Amino acid sequence: MRFEWDRKKAERNVRKHGVSFEEAITAFYDPLAVTLEDPDHSIEELRFITFGYSAHDHLLVIAHTDRADGIRIISARTATPRERRKYETQEPRTR
Repeated sequence: MRFEWDRKKAERNVRKHGVSFEEAITAFYDPLAVTLEDPDHSIEELRFITFGYSAHDHLLVIAHTDRADGIRIISARTATPRERRKYETQEPRTR
């Protein structure tokens, strides 16, 4: 997979959420990652939310959009306790 993002937005994301987009990339490789459409934020383009564990063992929530040449990360943060419970109680599945 190829990833891209706005450099200034990535810097703001680290200051606001303490999560780098480099770490966020690793959550896409979680075999149990869950990706859902995000219709509330899909005004100009179709956006998605991915929940997955990063290589640092943080459960992340990543907002992104799919582009022809890869994935553009918009934001990334640590999951809330409620999001964590929902992720951890999901039905087992294979990819």
